[in-house]
Amino acid sequence: MIEHSADFLPLWMLIAAGFGFLVGEALGDCRRHRKCLEQATEDLRDQLAKTRTAEEPLLQELKQLRGLLNDVHAYLLPVSKGSAERPT
Repeated sequence: MIEHSADFLPLWMLIAAGFGFLVGEALGDCRRHRKCLEQATEDLRDQLAKTRTAEEPLLQELKQLRGLLNDVHAYLLPVSKGSAERPT
């Protein structure tokens, strides 16, 4: 076994340094993953914003078509109800 404290000190220092290295590597790896995920999230947000601006003209056209369809329906409904009634 170890008889002198001077023999034990360098071994303890190596163990502490190794443990510190492992903890630092694990925390650094978590930080790298977090930065990578944050960057990917930011890229997805940018893409989402671009698609929303591209959809706005389509939504405006869809609203116009919906209004036109409602107008046609409002015009045809009384006509079709009037022709469906049979005089008795």
